Amino acid sequence: MKKFLMTAVLGMFALAGFSQVKWDAKFGMNFSNMTKAEGTKALPGFNLGVGMDYGFSENWSLQSGLMISSKGYKVKDYAKVRPIYLDIPILAAYKFNISDNTKFVINAGPYLAFGLGGKNKVDGIDESEKVFGDNGWNRFDLGIQYGIGLEIGDHYLVNLTGQNGFISPFDYPDGYDGDKPKNMTFSIGVGYRF
Repeated sequence: MKKFLMTAVLGMFALAGFSQVKWDAKFGMNFSNMTKAEGTKALPGFNLGVGMDYGFSENWSLQSGLMISSKGYKVKDYAKVRPIYLDIPILAAYKFNISDNTKFVINAGPYLAFGLGGKNKVDGIDESEKVFGDNGWNRFDLGIQYGIGLEIGDHYLVNLTGQNGFISPFDYPDGYDGDKPKNMTFSIGVGYRF
């Protein structure tokens, strides 16, 4: 996992030498839950990080980045589970002008996520447990990310993004054929392009 992460980071910096690459800083608010998990409710969180946009043409680009993102869920009057992930999206983006100074952006593609930390807090108990680690969640997640957004002028970004995980963070015994909850996140964010 560490080798892959280092390769991804170095690959992003290697692309910086090309004139078509643009860098941005982003932050926003998440609303996360688990699919196929009864009794869970959406939990607000945050995301922040750096993004990269590599333009192939006036309309098409490859977008990626490194985003720290809080996800999870809550069970009313019982617990809040808030894992923190490092997300690496790899998105194809299509852009078109809607005015002289504004582009509409549609993007989609896979994302990889690595669990960094987080807490499981049960109501009425002072101490919280770590989300990842021994007998905890699996650290690796993989899924699909999709979104729409606006590029305003040369510097400002507004995005609405969704993620649906393909891998359950929980371990199940061999032969288990019931529902396996997966991460699901929606976010709204803003950014500044350098």
